[in-house]
Amino acid sequence: MNTATVYLDHNATTRPVPEAVAAMVQALQQCWANPSSTHEPGQDARRLLAQARGRVAAFLGCQAAEVVFTSGATEANHMALLGALKAGTRRRLVLSAVEHPGLLALGLRLGAEGVPVDFIPVDAQGRLDLAAARSLIRDDVALVSVMGANNETGVLMPVAELAALAHAAGAWMHVDATQLAGKAPLSFAASGADLMSVSAHKLGGPKGVGALLVRKGLPLPPLLAGRQERHRRGGTENLPGIAGFAAACKRAAATLAADIARMEALRRRLEEALLAALPGVHVYGRAAERLCNTLCLRFGTLDAEQVLSQLERAGIVASSGAACSAGGTQPSHVLRAMGESPLHAKAGVRLSLGPDTTPEHIAAAIAAATGRLRPLLAQAAAAPQPVFQETP
Repeated sequence: MNTATVYLDHNATTRPVPEAVAAMVQALQQCWANPSSTHEPGQDARRLLAQARGRVAAFLGCQAAEVVFTSGATEANHMALLGALKAGTRRRLVLSAVEHPGLLALGLRLGAEGVPVDFIPVDAQGRLDLAAARSLIRDDVALVSVMGANNETGVLMPVAELAALAHAAGAWMHVDATQLAGKAPLSFAASGADLMSVSAHKLGGPKGVGALLVRKGLPLPPLLAGRQERHRRGGTENLPGIAGFAAACKRAAATLAADIARMEALRRRLEEALLAALPGVHVYGRAAERLCNTLCLRFGTLDAEQVLSQLERAGIVASSGAACSAGGTQPSHVLRAMGESPLHAKAGVRLSLGPDTTPEHIAAAIAAATGRLRPLLAQAAAAPQPVFQETP
């Protein structure tokens, strides 16, 4: 990436912090043996694995024995949903309507295979409808699963309230905390959840490693059979990745309070400047409680890809909330669930900050957006509104 580029796509991934890179290199060079081996090199690797597990657990507010290392949050989410269905006789799942596409796709696939799946709606701000949740979480539900914070809008979900509803109905509670880790205080013990998914690359660690936190004593069947990870997840552990994950957690723990305050202030500055400078800007979830770093908005009815192309020409990298396909960009399912029209749901742009975002980056983003998008907004206002056709 060009050093002049302003990176505002931290919800997609983050640059590995130097501590994580150094820990990975050290693990590759000095602890390359199999942690399951009984000889001395293997036991050195096992000690490093135990140390890393403790650091991740300390950051996430859980016991070390509750950390199951995975290839990332997608695998952890699959372990949670499929494991809950295998654990007992209950067959119903309750998810939110705004889940990450990876988890949503699994829910839809299970539904097509005959598993009853209900979706909790959200309001126009992206806030989860607790009244609807109460009616859906019944005594036939195996698992309630929601993301802790939406990846597109940053809107926070009422995890504690949902966990209480789930437990009252005898169901398990799973939280996809991928976007929370490193952007909000996070404690598995205090959340009320039985299962929680996290991914290292969202908080300065490497890609290809994450964890499923499993409440002690929960009879969760393994997705991959094997004796590793206390028989929770088979396969030789990705020790270099885990070491990098732990190093990223250690750094995040030390800087979290300052990072949150700084990102919140910068996000507010960016949001207020764009609202003041450009006509037709709409901020999604503005009245809801949101992550400190996430700004989801549309610029009138300008297509997100058009906006992103203009920003990137000015050195600003961001993303849309919509899923890409060979035929173009589809409307965001999150914005559609919030009641937006297909046209508006195709216009959503996400600007997500990170701990390394500076005031200069924000100033550059404001200048790029106002300078490049104001003429386009004027042209769009003068032109007839296009008729959006649903993709078959």
